[in-house]
Amino acid sequence: MQTLISKINGVDIVTVERDGEIFVPIKPICEAIGIDDRAQRDKIQSDEILGTTGVLSTSVAADGKGREMYCLPLRYIYGWLFTINPKNVAQDARATVTRYRRECYDVLYVYFNESARRQQEQNRAEKALLDEKAQCLRVISKSKECINTANVRIRKVDEQLAKLQDERLNPQPTLFS
Repeated sequence: MQTLISKINGVDIVTVERDGEIFVPIKPICEAIGIDDRAQRDKIQSDEILGTTGVLSTSVAADGKGREMYCLPLRYIYGWLFTINPKNVAQDARATVTRYRRECYDVLYVYFNESARRQQEQNRAEKALLDEKAQCLRVISKSKECINTANVRIRKVDEQLAKLQDERLNPQPTLFS
């Protein structure tokens, strides 16, 4: 089953489903922007990432006949299009390819800049939490010191109380007061 996803310079760009994955034939795109599809296929096949994703699939060509075409998974089409140099496309497609590449640069910037900004915010939040924990640990440490000091005083008071109670409960007569 084919689905129309776009039109480039009047050329229908369709998807082809194969084994549950959506693919896009590259030939109609190449024709639409005026570049050699065979050279693009060779470029794709030599790419360490894209080369492992391309497949041959039967697609209905512009003349209505089924033809075997080289296709890329839809999720890789956008990256492949980004690699196309506007200088190598037809004059009437250069502005569109250049605009597309500029949009890709902008999207990549936003994505990675947002990621870096988010990382900085997370770092600040983590530092604030670590500072708060350190402050709590200092309070605990001072509290322990106060408790230890109070315990020492309590022991001394207990010793004095015990001595006084012992004297009160066991009075010894003295001859000379």
